[in-house]
Amino acid sequence: MSLTTRINLSAAIVLLSFICLTAFALERAFFESTESALRDTMSSQLFALMAAAEVENQHVMMPSNELDALLGLPASGIYATISNSAGKILWQSSSSLGITLPKPPLLKQGEKTFNKSYVDDNGFYLTAYTVLWTTRAGSVELTFSVITDLRSFDRQINRYRTTLWGWLIAMAALLLCSQAIILRWGLAPLRKVGIELNRIETGKQQQIEAQYPQEIERLTDNINLLLEQERQQKIRYRDAMGNLAHSLKTPLAVLQVSLQTDDQQQDKLSMQEQLNRMDAIVKYQLQWAVTAGDTILGASVNLLSTINRLLNSLQKVYAGKAIAVQVNVDSRLNFRGDEGDLMEVLGNLLENAFKWSNQHIVIKAEQTTHHLLISIDDDGVGINPEKVEALLQRGVRADQATAGHGIGLSIVKNIVQAYGGQLTLSKSHLGGVRVCISF
Repeated sequence: MSLTTRINLSAAIVLLSFICLTAFALERAFFESTESALRDTMSSQLFALMAAAEVENQHVMMPSNELDALLGLPASGIYATISNSAGKILWQSSSSLGITLPKPPLLKQGEKTFNKSYVDDNGFYLTAYTVLWTTRAGSVELTFSVITDLRSFDRQINRYRTTLWGWLIAMAALLLCSQAIILRWGLAPLRKVGIELNRIETGKQQQIEAQYPQEIERLTDNINLLLEQERQQKIRYRDAMGNLAHSLKTPLAVLQVSLQTDDQQQDKLSMQEQLNRMDAIVKYQLQWAVTAGDTILGASVNLLSTINRLLNSLQKVYAGKAIAVQVNVDSRLNFRGDEGDLMEVLGNLLENAFKWSNQHIVIKAEQTTHHLLISIDDDGVGINPEKVEALLQRGVRADQATAGHGIGLSIVKNIVQAYGGQLTLSKSHLGGVRVCISF
């Protein structure tokens, strides 16, 4: 089920539930309001009936107009009766001729009632009031009743119900259409991303090119980052294989020549030297080819924890130098990438700092909007600015008299570049070298 279908279906269910509850509440409120108004009207008619009645010698007489034209119109829907305490009807309106009405209720003196009753499946509202009527011949209990059938009341309720549901359904349809339009407009960027991804898949474009709302901008940026890293990874594999083939040509040629000579002792030393060289070449090219820059969207690595682990090891190795290390790194900073890459980068740089510093090393790190910045300063002898580019090449060392292979900085450079970062060397405020990494 598509995302659009899910949202539309969910909205339709919620809207339908809301409309049903709203219709029930409004219909109930209208019903109670109409019933209350009918009760008030019937009470007014009841008191008007009492005011017009005349009683003489147990006989009830009413004016000829009977208060209301509807009471004199047969089957008008409004009826009136006057009964005694035994329930015998002493008078009834002309409108009740031929109509079977509910029996008058037997009430106590001063008691009033309003209820709904049914006779032969015909519904009626009845209000009645019992009074003690005093005449010259004595007092008599009379029950005055006003009755209204439910046909008019039900027609009014049905008209309201029809109108209510008509408007609610029209509003629901309008809301659903509006939501469908808004949803289509709101999800247009996602459809556009899908179209661009299809074009990338078919090779018609290299990355996501359009600008998108900030809610999915991070998604498109990360997709572009993954695509770029995949391309770089392919380039690294291709270059590594080419470099490996090229680098192994000379050692293989030397081995071939050694096999054709007669000096076995010299041949063994030469062959071992070439084998060691080939092993170093293979390790380096594999390290460079499989640099885990493509895991930048994976788990994060705590920066301070990694630095502390490396410092614990290096301070043991260089314990005789008594180097003071100042670490200004927030414990909340994380490196988004492979832990092995971070260890390789920081391990090489910190080892160089310990090797060349005299007494003091400063490590700083900060997070900006788009970059993680790490700097390492030492108070060593420093470097000539003109030699910076050369030092970043494989096999070049600042001091040939100091032990080393001259590949540390080149490995660091390759790893940093694999993450789309930058490595710079400059003069430190401590007097030595300042190494800055921007991931």
